[in-house]
Amino acid sequence: MHLTLRQLEVFEAVARHLSYTRAAEELHLSQPAVSMQIRQLEEAAGLPLFEKLGKQIRLTEAGEEFFHYSQAIGRQLEELDEVIEALKGVQTGHLRISVATTANYFATRLLAAFSQRYPGTTFSLDVTNRKTLLEQLTRNETDLVIMGKPPEDLDLDATAFMENPLVIIAPARHPLAGRKNIPLAELRDEVFVAREQQSGTRIAMERFFQERGFHLKTGMEMTSNSAIKHAVEAGLGLGIVSIHTLELELEAGRLVVLDVEGFPIERHWYLVTTKDKRLPPVARAFFDFLMGDDAAGLMLPGVAA
Repeated sequence: MHLTLRQLEVFEAVARHLSYTRAAEELHLSQPAVSMQIRQLEEAAGLPLFEKLGKQIRLTEAGEEFFHYSQAIGRQLEELDEVIEALKGVQTGHLRISVATTANYFATRLLAAFSQRYPGTTFSLDVTNRKTLLEQLTRNETDLVIMGKPPEDLDLDATAFMENPLVIIAPARHPLAGRKNIPLAELRDEVFVAREQQSGTRIAMERFFQERGFHLKTGMEMTSNSAIKHAVEAGLGLGIVSIHTLELELEAGRLVVLDVEGFPIERHWYLVTTKDKRLPPVARAFFDFLMGDDAAGLMLPGVAA
């Protein structure tokens, strides 16, 4: 069977998206060019790799096998590229990093400091939710991920590198503002503006209150910390967010952190990779940078360096 790496690349994109159109957009090809590559690959295989179901396509049994091997070959080629980059040294590497939406408040600061040390490096930064981060790790679409603690049942390596305290925020004129050591019981009638169900912050806050037999009243769900802060400032409820997201609001006096019994909830930020992944030199350098004293000196609003 004669096939080309380009054909496998095109097939892998179509199989991953189950869409000729989206594969063409990703590869910067025309849709007819993608269709031609798939047709040539099917002729080489002697079997159809896709079948149509109405307007949708799905993989045939042969297509499933091709998809498995095309991904394996792709990973091996990436490793080869990483080995070659290692021989060149860190100065010319490209870092692919994805971060949780909350981590974006400090990720750019860390990347700026890193690029000053290694001025020849480049990076791509994707800011997204927890579910997408885990999917990217599974598909090997990123070198490193910064997020809260990942699920333990996934085949991942996670290294804590920085504290991530979760605090309760309120409008500056809230009746509880300025009080010390507020009993948790005084929050029973308060409504909370919360993150979506699958977010790390939501998981942590629900676990905290459930362990104390406390039923949390959630009036609204938001998909970003910015939305939570705006809602709290508008008087729609209390919120629980990472201290790292509050620098501007605390300085401006628009929000306050409540001194509540049991808070802050102590969490950590983690550097996450797929288990046994061979990091390219620039990713290894960034990993070492974050674990060193220089990065600790940058930390971050609300946390002593």
